[in-house]
Order: sequence, then C-alpha cells, then structure tokens
Amino acid sequence: MNAIKILYVEDELFLGKIVKESLESRSYHVVMESDGANVLEAFRLLQPDVCVLDVMLPGVDGFTLATAIREIDALIPIIFLTAKTQTNDLVKGFSVGGNDYIRKPFSMEELIVRIENVLKSRRPAKPAPEQSESVNIGKYSFHFVRQTLSSASEERKLSFRESELLRLLYTHKDRIIDRREILNLLWGNDSFFNSRNLDVYITKLRSYLKDDDQLSIITIKGVGYRFAVGG
Repeated sequence: MNAIKILYVEDELFLGKIVKESLESRSYHVVMESDGANVLEAFRLLQPDVCVLDVMLPGVDGFTLATAIREIDALIPIIFLTAKTQTNDLVKGFSVGGNDYIRKPFSMEELIVRIENVLKSRRPAKPAPEQSESVNIGKYSFHFVRQTLSSASEERKLSFRESELLRLLYTHKDRIIDRREILNLLWGNDSFFNSRNLDVYITKLRSYLKDDDQLSIITIKGVGYRFAVGG
C-alpha cells in the first residue's frame, strides 16, 4: 500500500521537525513547508492526501492558503493547527473549507487520529450530473464545477462549503435529510462548532434563494431539513 502523503505547513521549525519525524516514523510520507509562498507549488508536485496547515504564518496565513488550495482541489481534506481559541477563528477556518481544527499544543496521537478521521470521511469524487455540469433550480442555474449560482440578474460565486451544501440539499430535494448526515458528510463530524456552522450556511443559502418563492429550505425540528422545490 502506498504511504499516505501529507503536506505539512509550519513555520516553527523545531516543532515542525518533531511532527514530521513522528509522522514519518508511523509510515506517512510528509513534505513540510515553512514558507507560505512555496505551498501551492509543493501541493501541485506532491498531490497530497491531506493538508495540515498552521494558521499563523509569516506573509500569508493558513486560511488564505486553504482558500487557494480549494481552488485546485475542492475535496482535499484540510486540518488547521493554531494557538488561537476564539470561536470566530474556528468559524473562519471551517468557512474557507477546513475539515478539522486542532489547538496547539497537541499530542501526536490526537493529530494522527484527526488525520485518519478526515481521510475516512473524504467522499468519492463528485458525481457528474447527467448531460450537464449545471442544473436549474427554480429561477437559478447552479453550476457544480464553477461553484456558481446564477439568476437573470446576477452570478454569485459560492464558497466550497456553500456549494457542497446546496448540492446535497438539491440531490435530496423534496425529501428530509438528517442534520447529522449533513454534518458528517460535509464537516466529518457533528460537533457543536460544526453544528453552529451549519446553521450559518443554511441561513446564507436561504438568503441566496430568497428571490424565488417556489424554493424553500424547511427546518424539520429535531430531525433535519427538506429542500422544497416548486410549490
């Protein structure tokens, strides 16, 4: 079996060396970068299975790198490492497409468990819609690959998480989808912070679709959601 490839971005060189060597001793293949300017090129060359990104980096932060990485690969698992503890930092990390968030200091055992968890939760490649890369949803056109939601008057660029949530709701349109299923599919677990993030994204999608009164995301209290399309 080929070794799992990890792109590890950390500017604390002493810590980075310890983490890299510890992961390699457990048969992971690790490429470490300390300079954010080199990360995208390293990503393209390595084609990793998972990215582990420190948030506080000189010149460019981990959130910005994650956004750029998501433009290259929408499904790559991303784990953030940070000493920050504010809720808004967690929200920002997930909003740019992070799958998990580990606070420093951390144990190697915790990091490895988190890596294995995001790899398990990584879904297969996106199924291509029949005959098209886009679908019509009421007055809107939703393009899966470009992650855009267009109407007659505007084209809105969706974030990775917004696009994936809308895709999931549309795929299950007019049926109830369990809240925990959404959390596990899109975030990897149903933790409190992920649950609050889901609330935020549902609110955003409702606002994006508000000009078509035939579309509604209905909350089924204690269960989940139903995306009603037409009537």
